[in-house]
Amino acid sequence: MTALDAALADAARRLAEAGVPSPQADAELLAGHVLELGRGEVAARALAGAELPEAAAIAFWRLVGRRAAREPLQHLTGVAHFRSLSLRVGPGAFVPRPETEVVAQFAIDALAAVAAPEPIAVDLGTGSGAIAIALATEVAHARVYAVELSADAFVWAKQNAMAARADNLTLVHGDLADALPELDGTVDVVVSNPPYIPTGAIPRDPEVRLHDPELALYGGEDGLEVVRALEATARRLLRPGGVLVIEHGELQGREIARLLADAGWRAVATHPDLVGRPRATTALR
Repeated sequence: MTALDAALADAARRLAEAGVPSPQADAELLAGHVLELGRGEVAARALAGAELPEAAAIAFWRLVGRRAAREPLQHLTGVAHFRSLSLRVGPGAFVPRPETEVVAQFAIDALAAVAAPEPIAVDLGTGSGAIAIALATEVAHARVYAVELSADAFVWAKQNAMAARADNLTLVHGDLADALPELDGTVDVVVSNPPYIPTGAIPRDPEVRLHDPELALYGGEDGLEVVRALEATARRLLRPGGVLVIEHGELQGREIARLLADAGWRAVATHPDLVGRPRATTALR
């Protein structure tokens, strides 16, 4: 038996040496995963002098080793938290980020403001389903459609939609470039967190570089190849006055705003994320 507080301290030290950004939190979350406890309860038990049983210690140190190798925490626990959702994620699915919650909020606010009994939203490139499921569960009277090209990610999105009991969500396995022609001119909100990293750029974080799927990361030579395709699709899908919400890199806001203005979009505006970086752009059809 190992003292839980000592195990947490040793794990946090090892993770810090490996460059993990939040070593103490990750150590507590991994311990909570193997002990089936919340992070707060792990910390409380550590303060109370609890022991880490041998079987749990073996599992814990195995996970700490994988996290020190910069495998994403969410792949190790199998869960990513997004707004009020607990989403299943793993290899083949892009792990949703906190900044995308702001993007989802813009789309939710726009959808909730529609004066219709059953407004329609489309999430292009849904990945794990995070944005689409948030829309479907937080604006329950809406109809939501989510499009995903990757077969691996589509499986995760389907699992998450079923777990959330999002009966008003329709998942579509296909390319966002030619998606949902039957909805042309009827959609109220289109939202997307598309791949926007230029092909020649190398993501800084190993968790992204080594574990996020390339299809969800890279957007062509200038990073805007998929953005151009989704702009055309959104222009086709949205009714006049419909809202487009796009997540993008912090250096791409001005170029995307120009792209949208040149295509005839109105009221183009770029918005900051949780730490003030320009990471989302909205526009009216």
